[in-house]
Amino acid sequence: MNFASVRIITENINNLVPFYEKVTGATFIRYTEDFAELRTPGATLAIGSTRTLQFFGGNDIATPASNQSVIIEFRVENADASYENLAEFLGNNIVQPPTTMPWGNRSLLFFDPDGNLVNFFTPLSQNAKARSGEQN
Repeated sequence: MNFASVRIITENINNLVPFYEKVTGATFIRYTEDFAELRTPGATLAIGSTRTLQFFGGNDIATPASNQSVIIEFRVENADASYENLAEFLGNNIVQPPTTMPWGNRSLLFFDPDGNLVNFFTPLSQNAKARSGEQN
């Protein structure tokens, strides 16, 4: 089995897709007006409108903008540089400026427009680098 993707269900796909394009510097593939994907070598971030819920059993199976337990994480080249580039854009949505975690990652935490917690992290320690698949 391979982990493939995480999908965010939103009431405003036209707000969330451009946000993630801005913070990642990558372009989403828009398959329909209700579904888009950001494909990376490790996994995919998908964003679907609430209208896509009809294909999975109805609107009651997911509630947009209500995440209280999941952090969407991106490994970045330099969490401090990401912070410098995005601080003004993110404004009050920054939860924590770059901070070195006990497990060896440097992490920038912020909220997306739907209130989902996002972590841009850079492995610093040898153990953290090994866990993320880096060779050095």
